[in-house]
Amino acid sequence: MEKTTGVKILGVGRYVPELVATNDDYAKIVETSDEWITQRTGIKTRHISDGEPTYYLGAMSAKEAIENAGIAAEDIGLILVTTCTPDYFTPSTACLIQRELGVVGCPAIDLNCACSGFVYAVDMARRYLLCDDIKYVLVVAAEELSKFVDYSDRSTCILFGDAAAAVVLEKSEDTLFSSFLAADGSGAGYLASRAMLTINPFRQTDSEFDMQMPEPNKHYLLQDGKEVYKFATKAMPYAVEKACEAAGIEPDDLDAIIPHQANIRIIETAAKHLHVPIDKMVLNIADYGNTSSASIPNAFYDGIESGRIKHGDKVCFVGFGGGLTYGACIVEY
Repeated sequence: MEKTTGVKILGVGRYVPELVATNDDYAKIVETSDEWITQRTGIKTRHISDGEPTYYLGAMSAKEAIENAGIAAEDIGLILVTTCTPDYFTPSTACLIQRELGVVGCPAIDLNCACSGFVYAVDMARRYLLCDDIKYVLVVAAEELSKFVDYSDRSTCILFGDAAAAVVLEKSEDTLFSSFLAADGSGAGYLASRAMLTINPFRQTDSEFDMQMPEPNKHYLLQDGKEVYKFATKAMPYAVEKACEAAGIEPDDLDAIIPHQANIRIIETAAKHLHVPIDKMVLNIADYGNTSSASIPNAFYDGIESGRIKHGDKVCFVGFGGGLTYGACIVEY
């Protein structure tokens, strides 16, 4: 096992809306059932925004993480927020969370790497911390997938929920850290949600530019489930293997793997490919569904709360998502 300069997780926080939608609730609006959803996804319930904006969920999780870290909000030197469901194109969600925390002055950055966002952000946070001019980095993953879900599409609407989770990181000498980040833009059309159209008074053509993407249905999420499944079941174990290779360990040496909580079948298949027991995976998909970049730190939070994850454990965060993006990082908690 190779020691390096890594990160120490000082504090964790989580916030989810109080409103809960069960599988039976979905059966009232689309043709589905609790049995059908549970067997295919492993999801039983998800938390859904009752009007709370994305930045509010993120700010509440950040406040708990800062308190849990035992530092003052003013000590934060950088705010990194991962989200693909912001409340505004500008200002950034990071700036809105900064406002709520009352720590105006430090840089605040949004990252959109879809469901891989938290993994990307932890790696980025470490790189900033290595420069020695920042002591603490706040990473917040805040998502409201309910914003772009088509609730008449039973194949996608049942999957997603809303949540936010946060961690406070500082540099840690002589510790375990490795990462592997990647993307495959050739699969961009497999998971997409349209943003603004090109509309202005100077346009001289009515034809739309061929972006080689699926025909959008307003801003609703479009997903090619079969292609995403094929990608995820290969990308997730590959990312874990590459991160382990960089750390000089085997997947079985990990105390816990915290995967993106997208679908229980994807996670089970990844565990088989890695030749690790499913018990190695920290799961809470049944209670929250797919919350994009928030799902990994959300499961990490539950793992700590339940005692499943303890200080000193070798933990691997691994995600995959739209872009297509994927990656893994290994930390010593």
